[in-house]
Amino acid sequence: MQISDYPEINLSSVSRIASVHRVTGETDVQVTINLDGTGKCTAATGIPFLDHMLHQISSHGLIDLDIKAKGDWEIDDHHTNEDVGITLGQALHQALGDRKGIVRFGNFLAPLDEALIQVALDFSGRPHLSYGLQIPTQRVGTYDTQLVREFFVALVNHSQMTLHIRQLDGINSHHIIEATFKAFARAMRMAIEVDPRRAGTIPSSKGVL
Repeated sequence: MQISDYPEINLSSVSRIASVHRVTGETDVQVTINLDGTGKCTAATGIPFLDHMLHQISSHGLIDLDIKAKGDWEIDDHHTNEDVGITLGQALHQALGDRKGIVRFGNFLAPLDEALIQVALDFSGRPHLSYGLQIPTQRVGTYDTQLVREFFVALVNHSQMTLHIRQLDGINSHHIIEATFKAFARAMRMAIEVDPRRAGTIPSSKGVL
């Protein structure tokens, strides 16, 4: 069999774009995602460090993101941070659809100066987070570093992915977190790519995810 024998997938006919608007008594979050973008990002969550990390997801994942959020910042950033993760996860889940033809698995090892982070993920339909970061400070700027885990918990649960995050090295909190988001973005980019050899089939021996 030659490469030319595999059926072609017409990516131009497949729209992997989704928009989700989530409103609660605490937050108002709007997310639009294009999985086949070029890394364009507009992020206005009211949490500057989170915006910076969302730009990393977009840039290194080569997905287009438009995220706007209003929240009860007068209390703290927790609700907004979590609800951005929830809404982004829902949009990612919708954009992937039935997940036919995707690679499904992704793995990346990202260095950032002294920090070294490994991320492995699987769009399995089974939410699970294994979180191995040891962030040495309580805050980066005004951002509570405990919120990193909360963001990924929300994202994992609502995108229905399995996600493992491992810290192999690192002493600077900013470097550790940013390397995590970059590794996540690269692993996700690998997993959501369309595999032409799958010819639009479900990437599972069970035939369903």
